[in-house]
Amino acid sequence: MAAQHNFDHERELWDTFAESTKKDVFESEAAFRWTQYADHGPGPEVLGQPESVLEIGCGTGRAVAFLAQRGIKARGVDMSPVMVSQTSERWGTFGVDFVCAEVLDFLRKDTQTYDAVYSIFGAAWFSNPPRLFPLVRERLSSGGVFAFSQPPAIPGAYGPQGMYKGGFAGKALLTYRYSYTPRKWMSLLCGAGFVAAEARVLDAPHPGHIGTLLVRAVAP
Repeated sequence: MAAQHNFDHERELWDTFAESTKKDVFESEAAFRWTQYADHGPGPEVLGQPESVLEIGCGTGRAVAFLAQRGIKARGVDMSPVMVSQTSERWGTFGVDFVCAEVLDFLRKDTQTYDAVYSIFGAAWFSNPPRLFPLVRERLSSGGVFAFSQPPAIPGAYGPQGMYKGGFAGKALLTYRYSYTPRKWMSLLCGAGFVAAEARVLDAPHPGHIGTLLVRAVAP
């Protein structure tokens, strides 16, 4: 019962987020970038040359739609039914398959394999790595790429971090995100059976601004 209670509350959190980004979904163009800054950092080349991709925690759908535009078989999964409804309406004609599901549950049940699985400030930030990483590896084809980006850890604050959404007054909408050093991310990936793991922090385009953690590994 407690697990279902937590799931319902987390889904409500992401539905609230989806409502706040509705205008962005319908007025934006398809775009792919790993960082939180426009025209900054690497692009989809980090994924190699995949014929099929899965974005976990696909949010507004802009990145997975960008890949679909280029002829890649693209699928996105998100916990929020509100978000999936919006992205399906906005990007469905691009050929993207949007699925509403909790990511860990989806990966356990999915029977497809992908050339790349990725997350941009998405599910890889909000899922327990020892649970998520083995499931991702099982869904990747041999040589497939797993890559994700998120803010780097605040020095000295590592592991699961509780987060309230929407301020500190009102209904308690909360979730957990995971932060580690680049070295620890690589260790977690290697422990889950990945090879060629690498993690680095990309500097922001302006000195003193928050950078972006970019992590990449390959399925054997």
